[in-house]
Amino acid sequence: MPVHHRTLTVRGHEIFYREAGPEDAPALLLLHGFPTSSHMFRDLIPRLADRYRVIAPDHLGFGHSAAPSADAFPYGFAELAALTGEFTERLGLTRFALYVQDYGAPIGLRLALAHPERITAIVTQNGNAYEEGLGAEAWAPVLALIADRTPETEAPVRAIRSLDGIAWQYTHGVPDDLRTLLNPDAWHHDAALMAREGQDRIQLDLIADYGSNFALYPAFQAYFRDSGVPLLAVWGAYDEIFVPAGAEAFRRDSPDAEVHLLPTGHFALETHAADIAALMDDFLARRVVARGAAA
Repeated sequence: MPVHHRTLTVRGHEIFYREAGPEDAPALLLLHGFPTSSHMFRDLIPRLADRYRVIAPDHLGFGHSAAPSADAFPYGFAELAALTGEFTERLGLTRFALYVQDYGAPIGLRLALAHPERITAIVTQNGNAYEEGLGAEAWAPVLALIADRTPETEAPVRAIRSLDGIAWQYTHGVPDDLRTLLNPDAWHHDAALMAREGQDRIQLDLIADYGSNFALYPAFQAYFRDSGVPLLAVWGAYDEIFVPAGAEAFRRDSPDAEVHLLPTGHFALETHAADIAALMDDFLARRVVARGAAA
């Protein structure tokens, strides 16, 4: 199935997205994390597009989407979620499954809180919703920034989006025998886009706002309990950013959650796209399509 590269204007901002699959097939909305874009789904989309309508946008300020200055747009997770919600409405998506990773998790879960009737299932790949999922060492500088934003607390967080900082996010936790599967084009692609004018303030504003997601963790967890939404966690077991305890925690509020820990790191699709696609295909066929939840 061919992958189309399109743009849609939402609130005056161009949103870039990748789309593949039959228009009348069950819909999947793929939401990427920091510091990447829909580019992270390049190996997953073709593996699903013969059976699903797959749509993967770049968040505003990321990838090939518009990146208005931080003075022109209030970068925060509530705003990105609202923009994403309008994006889905413009595409006519009334029922869809979510695939969320990293930043995509709080954005997607905010969509679910706003319109639970639209969400047929959640696939979370290192997309956190529990305090125990936060790796202590990786999160220390971010938590310091959230607590008190100063030039001193901004400096170590700024380093996270350097080429070395981005490369670490791709390579940490990947076993030596899988390292040759990592394509360095991925982190060089992200680093080039993160180096554009205005990105420093955009990304610092977003990271400083991450605490607003912690405040919503109880609401996300109540949503899992109350909605009974089918949930699949496919997690890089050696991720130091969102650690495996975050994956296991989903079972507390979603007893039927299916949790799979894969022997890799934060960007599990770089080494395990085929495995994740197979797990998704089986899960969605049983828990969504067979029950008619995608209609």
